[in-house]
Amino acid sequence: MKQAMIIMNPSSGKENALKHVSSVKDILLAQGYEVTVKETEKERDATNFCITACEQSCDLVVSIGGDGTLHETINGFIDQDHRPRLGIVPLGTVNDFARALQIPLQPEKAIQTLTSSRVQTVDMGRLNGRLFVNVVAAGSIAESLSSVTSEDKSKLGAFAYLKEGIKELMSSHAHPLHIRYDDQTWEGESPLFLAALTNSVGGFEKLAPDAAVDDGLLHCFIIKDLHLFNTLTASLSLLFGSLKNHKDVIYFTAKHVTVSSAEAVRTNVDGEEGPPLPINLSTMPRHIEVIVPEED
Repeated sequence: MKQAMIIMNPSSGKENALKHVSSVKDILLAQGYEVTVKETEKERDATNFCITACEQSCDLVVSIGGDGTLHETINGFIDQDHRPRLGIVPLGTVNDFARALQIPLQPEKAIQTLTSSRVQTVDMGRLNGRLFVNVVAAGSIAESLSSVTSEDKSKLGAFAYLKEGIKELMSSHAHPLHIRYDDQTWEGESPLFLAALTNSVGGFEKLAPDAAVDDGLLHCFIIKDLHLFNTLTASLSLLFGSLKNHKDVIYFTAKHVTVSSAEAVRTNVDGEEGPPLPINLSTMPRHIEVIVPEED
């Protein structure tokens, strides 16, 4: 019999995760799966559950939660000989990875997607010894985004990140960054470096419009200067997908990137607090299979 594991975060989606589990379980049982349900209680639970699913040769892992839960879940795939297919029921604040794969953001519709026969093989990113699915940010703005509270996320949704970002922009502090990518180097002061695997970052689905989930590339942005008088033009660039053409932005694609600084600089990885610099980034092309909606 086919084996499926549901990994759910009970605090995701304004605490609505529990009510969706039975719907997911029913759909999987109807498809002939034997289903195990795992509920996270603390950090790394989702990773450890996914490791178990790989070791037990499960056919499917379903992540019910936000980008943080998904980030932890996919880290269970590191260095595994067997990697189950991945199903996603997005319940988080932004759900960038689901957006990039056109998985419905309404949980009920996303659950129905689990009946789809269509899968997409997608890239993963590697940061030092861990995986990421969507974005790595470094700099003072990235640090401020890590300080967004769970309470603010529940109340304000994506606006919680916008609120913190604007607050930081008003007192923008640049760090000296040393960035090597493929065979090139950039050095200078920057309040923000971004490396994206998909086109959706922070809910902005056109931040990296050229990014595809299976192109094997990191799409990188170095913000050179973002004083308050530039905020409006940068915001418009975000909305219209032309940030890479903004005069205060350097854009490049690469397969390997290292970022370091003479100062203490933290990172934000898939919307959660990440390790301090230095970091070593690379792509793992077409690393996992994700269930996606049937084509119209």
